[in-house]
Amino acid sequence: MAKKKQRKKEITPVKKGGRLKNYLLTGIIVTAPLAITVYMSYHLVIWINEVTSRLIPQQWKIGNFVPYAVPGAGLVLLIIGLILIGMLTTGYVGKFFLRMWEKIIQKMPVISSIYSLFKQIFETFLSQKNRSFSEVVLVEYPRKGLWTIAFVSKDVTGGEIDGKTKEKTISVYVPTTPNPTSGFLIFVPQKDVIKLDMSVEEGIKYVLSCGIVAPTDEEKQD
Repeated sequence: MAKKKQRKKEITPVKKGGRLKNYLLTGIIVTAPLAITVYMSYHLVIWINEVTSRLIPQQWKIGNFVPYAVPGAGLVLLIIGLILIGMLTTGYVGKFFLRMWEKIIQKMPVISSIYSLFKQIFETFLSQKNRSFSEVVLVEYPRKGLWTIAFVSKDVTGGEIDGKTKEKTISVYVPTTPNPTSGFLIFVPQKDVIKLDMSVEEGIKYVLSCGIVAPTDEEKQD
């Protein structure tokens, strides 16, 4: 009986130490993303305020009209400016000048590549008019037995491709990790495609995180 009691006393501190470690890790997981987000957002607002304050003439600055500092005023001015730019570029005159600007950029060797890359990225993730992908699927790629996430760009390919393969195919886009804006267009037979219960946004997030951030069952139910 004495030996059993001694064993219990020896095991208990180990269990308590394991719980404390789990509590510590849970605390880090909960607070670290929030702290990093707040830190980055704070410095982003400060940086925007500094940049916008240099662009605004001295006589138009808010400090001349209000006797105290207004935090985030630069960010508000930036948002208003972006809205005005968006309003102007959606009109005929704005589109004309935008096309002229893009023609000038395209003639510059290095700058044209950088501009087209970032334009493609922002259009892919921010554009609401054109949803290129309809759903997320699994396909065997680059060989049999290996599966990868892909996005359906066209449910039925049709045309010459189906005529050559002699079966119905689906046009899918296989993104590269962690940059989903580059990848491969492949044509897969409909019978070889496995549809996933996952939104396109969740699929892109999964690719960006290299498979670390996966949609949970709770998120799907919500």
